[in-house]
Amino acid sequence: MSQNAKQQRLEQLYQLIVSLDNVEDCRALFEDLCTVKELENMAERCYAARSLMAGDTYQQVIAKADISSATLSRVSRCVQYGRGYSKLLKPETEK
Repeated sequence: MSQNAKQQRLEQLYQLIVSLDNVEDCRALFEDLCTVKELENMAERCYAARSLMAGDTYQQVIAKADISSATLSRVSRCVQYGRGYSKLLKPETEK
């Protein structure tokens, strides 16, 4: 498959996601698209990002979340330099 076709399919996916009207529709779509483990992993990454944004250390996040240090390192880079987490997520306030 060409890179252009892959990009078009990704764009179609993004358009589908932003067209959703409510949490129930979002839940139904993601349950159809992803395995339970994939959804859990995405949820853990968002939780870890919120925790880092709230000032938690790597050790604190690893103790609270089911996430590897390698994945946490990637999440941290995205929190620091990415475009999504800092714009869309509110810092975790649960301690």
